[in-house]
Amino acid sequence: MPSERIHTVFKNSKDKSVMAMFITAGYPEPVVTADLVLALEESGADIIELGMPFSDPLADGPTIQYSSEVAIEKGTDLDMIFSMVREIRQSSQIPIVLMGYINPILHYGVDEFFSKAAESGVDGFILPDVPVEETGLVEEHCTKYDMSLIHLVAPNTTDSRMKLIDSKSNGFVYCVSVTGVTGARDGDQVAQSVDKFIGRVKANITKNPVLVGFGIRTHTDAMRVSSGLSGFVVGSALIDTIRKNYPNSDWLDQVKLFVKTIKYGSQN
Repeated sequence: MPSERIHTVFKNSKDKSVMAMFITAGYPEPVVTADLVLALEESGADIIELGMPFSDPLADGPTIQYSSEVAIEKGTDLDMIFSMVREIRQSSQIPIVLMGYINPILHYGVDEFFSKAAESGVDGFILPDVPVEETGLVEEHCTKYDMSLIHLVAPNTTDSRMKLIDSKSNGFVYCVSVTGVTGARDGDQVAQSVDKFIGRVKANITKNPVLVGFGIRTHTDAMRVSSGLSGFVVGSALIDTIRKNYPNSDWLDQVKLFVKTIKYGSQN
């Protein structure tokens, strides 16, 4: 079963798109991460993907790499991330999914990592460098602590592999709209890529909701590429907005405006 908080978001969404927002824990400063998450929720975010900064990322483009470098330089580590989640949980029940890479988890200690993640209030995990065929240890610990394990599908994922990923995921499946690393892209580029394989996704991902990400930067992008799916994920464009405005006194207001515009359009 998926995390109850994740399950509730999709259950209550009805015909509305679920919006997940990705930020890197500790960026732009560790001390503001909790406030940033609460601001994202206030502005319409339904799920938070909290990136665990890592020095050698596989799927991250330049924007998220930059945010990870800053967060690492400012001392962000796994224990600090658990503290951030505990702080968020004092005033919010928004689903929090940790997204990152397996090496820091192995170095930390697998059981201790998942135990502390559960204790702090984490709901699930996205680990792009763990192939679905090799998730046994991670899956075991997610089951033990009642947390979701979320896998990714991409345009080059075969039909049979999509079905396997659907069977191994719980919570939702992350649909990568284009082949490559993260980063805001031209809307037409995203839409054309999605249009080519979205039918296969609908046919093969039948157990889980599907969120589409990698490249969304406007409300139009979000609505176009997530049509017929459960919702969408925004990451690089959000971090670009933070980078553009921080540490101006109104940086958080600008971030909230960006998030509201992505979800509701410029009329709201």
